[in-house]
Amino acid sequence: MSTLASAQEPLEMPASSPTPTLPAPRLAPRHSLLVRFSHWITTLAFFALLLSGAELVVSHPRFYWGETGNVLTEPWIKLPIPSSRNLVPTGYGYVLPDQNGWSRSLHFQPAWLLGITGMLYVISGLATGHFRKSLFPAKSHLSFPHLANVVVHHLRFQRPTEAASYNALQRLTYLAVIFVLFPLMIWTGLAMSPAFDAAIPATVNLLGGRQSARTIHFLISIALVLFVLLHVGLVWLAGFKNRMRAMITGRTDLHGEGK
Repeated sequence: MSTLASAQEPLEMPASSPTPTLPAPRLAPRHSLLVRFSHWITTLAFFALLLSGAELVVSHPRFYWGETGNVLTEPWIKLPIPSSRNLVPTGYGYVLPDQNGWSRSLHFQPAWLLGITGMLYVISGLATGHFRKSLFPAKSHLSFPHLANVVVHHLRFQRPTEAASYNALQRLTYLAVIFVLFPLMIWTGLAMSPAFDAAIPATVNLLGGRQSARTIHFLISIALVLFVLLHVGLVWLAGFKNRMRAMITGRTDLHGEGK
């Protein structure tokens, strides 16, 4: 009976242990307000320039070298696309809608915005030591074995282990974009202006002429587009959520959570 009674008694439930709570991600400062502001302004201006610039290329998809170039001149680069001008020989039996008016007007507005933003970013970066601390690689990282290891790391699509720093290859790429490609883009853009050519002809002659400036401008645009695609791919590989948080709020998760 005692056994039966004890079997009928309700079992004593063990005290429920509190549900463990995950520790909050440890956020650390990553990007200053000026870096974030200039990044997004540059992004918007670049895509506006890319859109309007593509329309300008369609109006005459031929590129020359020297001071002059027209439909009677042999092009240095000929894009295999139709034109929006029926006088341009492209080999196609039709022309695209002519959008040269609004695209030419739009192309200058974000160009000024990009130039002013870039100037503020460079001045601030030099004054605060941002380039020295965040972008200039250490001498030990410039050795061939180290750079080769970084390249192999990228080719294997391995996720970066460091959450708050750039590797040497990324630093060199960013420096090239900031101090080489963007200045050349502005220089060649100004060199295509007849007024700039008349005021400072030496700066245009150094490029080989106005048509050479247009060709260099186009090639730099291609290089920047490739950089943006590579940049977005690396952001995705490194952890899109965490990197976007860093560029929006200025802080990043050191543990790499929320990737």
